[in-house]
Amino acid sequence: MLSRLSISNYALINKLQVNFHTNLNTVTGETGAGKSIILGALSLILGNRADLSVLKEKDKKCIVEGQFEVSNYSVKRFFETYDLDYDPSTILRREITPSGKSRAFINDTPVNLKVMRELGLQLIDIHSQHQNLELSNQKFQLNLVDSVAGTKDALTKYKAQFSAYKNTRKALDQLKENAEQAQADLDYFQFQYTQLEEASLEETEQEDLELELEQLNHAEEIKTALSETVTLLDSETFSVLQSVKDGHRTLEKVTSYLKDTESLAGRLQSAAIELSDIHQELEMLAERVEFNPARIEEVNDRLNLLYSLQQKHHVTTVAELIALREEFDQKINKAVGYDDEIEALKGKLDVQKADLEKLALSLSKTRQKAFKKIESSVIGDLNQLGMNNAKLQVVHSYLEDFQPEGKDEISFLFSANSDSDPDEISKIASGGEMSRLMLAIKNLLRNSKALPTIVFDEIDTGVSGEIALKMGTIIKSFSTNTQIINITHLPQVAAKGDMHFSVFKHEENGKTYTSIKALDAEGRVEELAKMVGGEKLTETTIKAAEELLRI
Repeated sequence: MLSRLSISNYALINKLQVNFHTNLNTVTGETGAGKSIILGALSLILGNRADLSVLKEKDKKCIVEGQFEVSNYSVKRFFETYDLDYDPSTILRREITPSGKSRAFINDTPVNLKVMRELGLQLIDIHSQHQNLELSNQKFQLNLVDSVAGTKDALTKYKAQFSAYKNTRKALDQLKENAEQAQADLDYFQFQYTQLEEASLEETEQEDLELELEQLNHAEEIKTALSETVTLLDSETFSVLQSVKDGHRTLEKVTSYLKDTESLAGRLQSAAIELSDIHQELEMLAERVEFNPARIEEVNDRLNLLYSLQQKHHVTTVAELIALREEFDQKINKAVGYDDEIEALKGKLDVQKADLEKLALSLSKTRQKAFKKIESSVIGDLNQLGMNNAKLQVVHSYLEDFQPEGKDEISFLFSANSDSDPDEISKIASGGEMSRLMLAIKNLLRNSKALPTIVFDEIDTGVSGEIALKMGTIIKSFSTNTQIINITHLPQVAAKGDMHFSVFKHEENGKTYTSIKALDAEGRVEELAKMVGGEKLTETTIKAAEELLRI
């Protein structure tokens, strides 16, 4: 339960602190006094977002702090999950700095808003006036059924399987799309691959052909150079080769007289042998080199093919063309291999779909078991609230397609009169009927979710007289095991509180502030009397107030 709420520098609030009763707390005040401002501040420690506009004094920070007694509630696991210090008297604090920075704390440990909101939702349920409109919302109705039916674990399993199923279906759709695209591109891939394959590419051939073409284009120049060198080495008029041989023989004649000439003679002999080998190789080369126009054309054709392919595919080497050929080959294989992948994924999807169908059916059966409980509980409370002919039907249909929450479509049909058939709530319920219906549903949720604290923000809108008294009695019964903070304009409802708070505006140094105070017995009579008959107190209104407190 919320034992204390402290607010400073928020909107019209300078500084205030409220210590709440464990059971029913009544909050009253004139329209515009600031009751909604206090609720807005409370929402900050429940994880709602805020901006600089909440700061009353722009150079000071806003602080909202709530103290909750949580020893009787199952929240220890939450603290363990987020590695937070557990304290039976837990404090949630929110700060908004002048720079716009927001900070959140649980027991003085900094947390993000998501964590604060997760804990806040386990501690407080705030019912605001606009929530009555949610009665016609099918998502709200489905969530109500789930709360009563206790489907949390089953729904978690379903959602996990639904996510896996959806991911597989998405992957299958993408694979089919890829397969269609690949099939459309198959002819293109096949043509490119065939052209490259028929080219019989070899990685180093371009360099070899370019060198050969150079030689063929300079064949006459090469042959002339070779022939001239052969002639220089061994011509009829002068032979270098013969001269070296003669020199060798001449030196040999004197080696017995001059030992130093032995090595020189040997070197001349080696030179003669080397020159003889060079002469022979030059002759053979000269014989092989010839001007061959046919071969030049052949090499040019081959090189032109390679250059054309490189230009076409925006590459510069044969190695890159070979890599492209392999890439096209892989794409062709993949294009024709999609069928196996698609069939495998279809099989996986079928298994997931069957499992999902089982989970959806189980979830649906659990939900349907709660329908009668919802109908009887709500109708029972509506009867107590003077709606003796009220009818509520939970209508269900099983959808063909899976949805994030299952395959159930649920809608609530309502009628307040015996002579009219149940219809959609938004079409048939008046404002007062909406309020009573929501109170009955909140009672049902309270028993299902066991919330420590419920805040009713004028849930009694649209009712009066005897019905207001009955609504007050029901709200009072809620508070026997749930802390209630009830904001109301009805004296019949306000009189039921165990503690009564008045919200009011006042001026100080030319500035307007919102404050709240706990009323003593005399102050409470006065407040109720004003709610009955206006600002001017009379003996009649005071007696009416006293009577309300005795009922």
